[in-house]
Amino acid sequence: MSILSVMLTAFLVMDPLGNVPLVLVLLEPLERKRRRLVLLRESLFALGLLMAFLVAGQYILGVFGISESAMGIAGGIVLLVIALRMIFPQRDRGILGNESGDEPFFVPIAIPLIAGPTALVTVVLFASQYPDRLPGLAIAIGGAWLLSTIILVGSESLRRWLRPRGLIALERLMGMILMTVAVQMLLSGIDRFLGR
Repeated sequence: MSILSVMLTAFLVMDPLGNVPLVLVLLEPLERKRRRLVLLRESLFALGLLMAFLVAGQYILGVFGISESAMGIAGGIVLLVIALRMIFPQRDRGILGNESGDEPFFVPIAIPLIAGPTALVTVVLFASQYPDRLPGLAIAIGGAWLLSTIILVGSESLRRWLRPRGLIALERLMGMILMTVAVQMLLSGIDRFLGR
């Protein structure tokens, strides 16, 4: 597999275009200048996690006895909780259940949105299939991460077109879509666990 195809696969798995609306909703309570810094920080967390799983993913999962199915199920549960809070928001509270205006830290932007269970498992699979090509894999994954980050940082320009009512509608719509993604993640994890 070439570096370009690894990069394309990683980019598709990170799904930055699909994450744009959710990231906009998650960062909406923050001041405009702070949003970009938070997004860059979360992207760097995600990059660190992706590289850690590239180098030591099989060992990390082995030490804790975590299976691919468990990662999928856990990611699905986290996304399901976020989706429910997007569809049925609590008054004066954010999607994450914290006070409005609090910023996300590590969860849910770094993980599971950017470096989700699927992305982490994909990275571990690449590393196990091509153990002698880790530097090339790191370049490919770094390139996919960079493209994803550029798209997510540029998503701020969409905010001007959407306005407050548009963001509320988008939040509900993305909650419904995210719920189906979460359920699919759970079902895939259960299928892997049952060996189907």
